[in-house]
Amino acid sequence: MLLALLPVAGLLAFTAFSALAQWDEARTLERFHSAIDVSFAATEVSDAVARERIDAVRARLRPDTATLAERSASRRATDRALDDAVEQADSRRRAAPGSRPDSPPGSRPEDRTAEELDAVSRRLSAVRVRAGLGALSARAIAQRYQDIEDTLLDTAADLETGRPTRAAGRAADAHLAILEAVEAAERERVELAVLLDTPTGHRPAAAGRWSALEEAHLREFRQIASDRLRAALYQAQFARSGRAVRAVRALLADPEPPTARWPSYGGWLADSTARIDALRAVQARAARDLADTAAADLADARTRAARDLTVSLAVLTAVALLALALGRSITRPLQEVTAGARALSAGDLSFAIRYAGHDELGDVADTFRELRLMTERLAAEIRSMNSAVDDNRLEHRVDVTGFDGTWAQLLGGMNATMASFAAAQGRRRKAERELEDIFHLSLDLLCILGVDGTFRRVNPAFERTLGHPRDTLLARHPLDLVHAEDRETTRAAMERLAGGSEPVEFENRFLRPDGTECWLQWSARPVPEEGLVYAVARDVTERRRAAREQSALRRVATRVARGEPPERVFGAVAREVEELLGAEVAAVLRHESDGALTVLGTAHGTGREGEAAAHEVIRTRAPARVGRSVGAPIVVDGRLWGVVVADARQEPDAEPEAFAASAVPAAVPAASRLADFTELIAAAIANADSRAQLSASRARVVAAGDDSRRRIERDLHDGVQQRLVALQLDLRLAESLVTDASSELGRQLAHVGKGLEDASHDLLQVARGIHPAILSKGGLGPALRSLARRCAVPVELDLRLPARRLPERVEVAAYYVVSECLTNAVKHAHARVVTVDAHARDGVMELTVRDDGGGGAEPGRGSGLIGLVDRVEAIGGRLDLHSPPGEGTVLRIRAPLDGPPPHG
Repeated sequence: MLLALLPVAGLLAFTAFSALAQWDEARTLERFHSAIDVSFAATEVSDAVARERIDAVRARLRPDTATLAERSASRRATDRALDDAVEQADSRRRAAPGSRPDSPPGSRPEDRTAEELDAVSRRLSAVRVRAGLGALSARAIAQRYQDIEDTLLDTAADLETGRPTRAAGRAADAHLAILEAVEAAERERVELAVLLDTPTGHRPAAAGRWSALEEAHLREFRQIASDRLRAALYQAQFARSGRAVRAVRALLADPEPPTARWPSYGGWLADSTARIDALRAVQARAARDLADTAAADLADARTRAARDLTVSLAVLTAVALLALALGRSITRPLQEVTAGARALSAGDLSFAIRYAGHDELGDVADTFRELRLMTERLAAEIRSMNSAVDDNRLEHRVDVTGFDGTWAQLLGGMNATMASFAAAQGRRRKAERELEDIFHLSLDLLCILGVDGTFRRVNPAFERTLGHPRDTLLARHPLDLVHAEDRETTRAAMERLAGGSEPVEFENRFLRPDGTECWLQWSARPVPEEGLVYAVARDVTERRRAAREQSALRRVATRVARGEPPERVFGAVAREVEELLGAEVAAVLRHESDGALTVLGTAHGTGREGEAAAHEVIRTRAPARVGRSVGAPIVVDGRLWGVVVADARQEPDAEPEAFAASAVPAAVPAASRLADFTELIAAAIANADSRAQLSASRARVVAAGDDSRRRIERDLHDGVQQRLVALQLDLRLAESLVTDASSELGRQLAHVGKGLEDASHDLLQVARGIHPAILSKGGLGPALRSLARRCAVPVELDLRLPARRLPERVEVAAYYVVSECLTNAVKHAHARVVTVDAHARDGVMELTVRDDGGGGAEPGRGSGLIGLVDRVEAIGGRLDLHSPPGEGTVLRIRAPLDGPPPHG
């Protein structure tokens, strides 16, 4: 049956292909017919533009009422032709075969024609406006219209280039050739009109380029046109107008044409117009021939397409009837075999195919029956393999000897899968044993919790760290073992884990059986599908304790660096010890050389047990405990500097080696912890004590120096200065005894008297420099004014000091700072003016000295500024110096007014 249908199918395919080819040819011819209709419309526009061109040139050459009226009429004719052509192009584009409303513009010649006609319209408008304004000459007008004519002729040629058949192609070539010939004649007419309008004496010789071009196109036309069209062309060329035009062309070809034989302007226009009209008649007949040829080709193609389509339908009907007849004989067995195949593919092995014919379908039915038996055997082997997996009999293997080909490969793959599964099970058991070992040996706390927060499993590290046995941890809820202050945060973390959040990290405190606390850092991840939470905890109690000790040490060191008074530093040490150890009281004691203990800093005082613990530490030079008090030695540079003592909060009968405070594990003795912290802060304590001793020593040195200055000033005033005054009086008495003052003795006595007076004045200045008496009597204000008056450069004072006297140490320091600054400004900085500002407020005296000298002062270059720094710091103040080179010097001091500094 299939062999019989093959030739029929081939014939049907050939017929259908032929019909489609004829139909496609018909569609091509129809598109060509539509294109030449649009081409004819464009040709009409070209003719109208040619007429408008000659009328526009005539109106420019010889404007009068008649020529202007003819120009207006030709313009209206051109506009009507343009509108008709645009409408024709649009209608043909919409009605063209295969055209769609949404087809892209410019995809077919009809689309481009509409756009080009629109461009022609705009260019015509521009030429008309300029010609009407007289901005163009006759030749320029002709050239503008000539460009538009070229565009229209190119459009017509583009539309007629389809040429689906040989006859249509020849007709289209003939039509385009006559069009080009007419356009050459039109251009000749315009050019000669312009030439003949020129006065006779100024006419240039004209070349016959347009006649040659016209003859070339007419020669091409005669070669491809029909006999009827060639005869029409012959008649047009040899008519009277044709002969007149040829005569003018012969005259123009003569190198020296006689002037008397020149044609007139009107005569040439009349003859050339008549000849062009005759050529246009030939063009019209060529257009009709082209249209008739295209229509005949289209009708013939449609006839052939309809014939081939009829034959295709007839063949298709015959094949359908034959297939229907043959299908009746094979439908029933084919349906049975198909149903059996579907049942087998769906896994139904109970369906039986009963058809047993001796044809191809019978062979197919036998094959499906064998396939069903093989599938049943295969399913049995797969069930036995599944049973072995369920019973954990991983050594079971399928016997593949009863199978061949792909079935044997499939069962062999199942055996390999079973072997791989057995190996994986062995590796899994090994990994479980290793994981179990890690779980038990880990120093971190590992556990598994339920979503309700209860422990499901814990490792031994839990028991070692928390001190609770495993049974207690599994029996009690973890919140019962958490510190009361951390239960809310722990409960919130468990709720987030129960909600399936991402891994959660938090910290909390667990209570050991002895009441001490243990800080744990947790990292937990939920497994919602199993209803479990996996968590890891780490004991961070010691780390937090070390962090607290470091923070305390940093705070104490900061106080020392700031230069706070020793009593504040040592009080801060006592408070830090009290907070770290959770003690009730704490104190810092210094061990004096006579064995006494001096309290330098305390938090809430200390009792007798604290003193006893301190003496025990001094005796043993090691940490000690007496009752509830513990003590640790402070060792500085290898010697016992003092003791730190603290009293615990627990009762006397509590654990003897540990505090029961909240932050101290039971395994760490309180005395050892105190000793560790004391060792950390020993350097800070030594720095604070050294700073205090240094300040006291500096204050004593400055005070001793001031006392020495006062004593020397007093001795000079009461001793040497008085002796000099007495000698001056005796000398004046001796001078009075000399009768002749001009004698040598008189002159010597006067000279000695002048020397004694100068020495007395110099001694007075020295005494004032050592210690000014005005400072002791009048205070800082008058003393600074006296310095300003004696200075060699102008000094501007701004003193805002209280009416009461400032402490003597502050006045003396301020006086010597100003005195040194004025001396440096005059001797070294060469300043022009010095400004001194001094004011006291909020218990602090601030003094600022500025000069506009050369700057560059540094404390390390001379003993004067270094002495000022020592003097200011000796009274607990601070000196700041800013002296960039070339920008002057600014010196500021700040000194406290609340009593003298410690003197040891």
